[in-house]
Amino acid sequence: SKPPLERDFMRFRKALLTVALSMGITGGLTLTTPGAAQEARQVDISYEITFAGLSGFRIDLTARLNGTKYDVETRTFKEGLLRAVTIHYDGRNRAWGGFTAAGAQPSAGSLSIIVGDKPRTWIAQYAGGAMKETHNPEWKPTPQQSISDDQKRGSLDPLSAALSVGFAGDGACDRTVPSNDGKRRIDVILKKVGMESGATSDVPGVQGDLLVCEIYTKRVAGEFYDAPKEAETERERPIKIWLARMDQTQIRYPVKMEARTGFGTLRGRTLSFRERPLTPEESQAMRH
Repeated sequence: SKPPLERDFMRFRKALLTVALSMGITGGLTLTTPGAAQEARQVDISYEITFAGLSGFRIDLTARLNGTKYDVETRTFKEGLLRAVTIHYDGRNRAWGGFTAAGAQPSAGSLSIIVGDKPRTWIAQYAGGAMKETHNPEWKPTPQQSISDDQKRGSLDPLSAALSVGFAGDGACDRTVPSNDGKRRIDVILKKVGMESGATSDVPGVQGDLLVCEIYTKRVAGEFYDAPKEAETERERPIKIWLARMDQTQIRYPVKMEARTGFGTLRGRTLSFRERPLTPEESQAMRH
């Protein structure tokens, strides 16, 4: 079982990653006519998660967008105090596919995680409404931990789930995202709670107001580290996120996050946001 503080960090970085992808990257793709050709470009975003002012997690995201195709990679790793006093963690996710008038059409998604000295990889491929999974090492759940076909139906790997949300402007938060990482099937529930003035914001570069939302998670099935009672308590403490326009488009980017825990407050913020054209070589290296 993980220490409670580390569980909170892990839950927080998953929510940050989900919202960062769904509100930022997909928003950029769907602002124009669905399915229309896009300029080949790369977007790099870095986030940090801190606790009591001390560094905990770093998330680096790279999205390559070419025409109606996307290929997104992330790396999540510990830094600072959390890295020094807790077990080693390094996680990499990748999702690729395309966009049509119906929105994101994922081809596949993968994750590669190292916890301590134990690596785990999982690949999900999508075709005809079905998911084909490959685990390494093989996953052998107990009957209580197994995820049924009905529970898998409609769910996507964490990155593909986030990308499938699409851009919804000021209604971005009123939705449920079914997520599956191979061992855990959860619903990520986003709810709008209000608006704040950009003039009083502590985030530089904000244009207009900020959309404020809360994120809840709901267990569906799978292998979890803590007891159901703890999970219910966890759901009573939602994660709060602020979404803002940072350029001339209607995209609302996640600019900060906050979660109260039994130990204090976790905070997430954007370290950097960069965009540049893709080179021909990078375009060729994209997965389809």
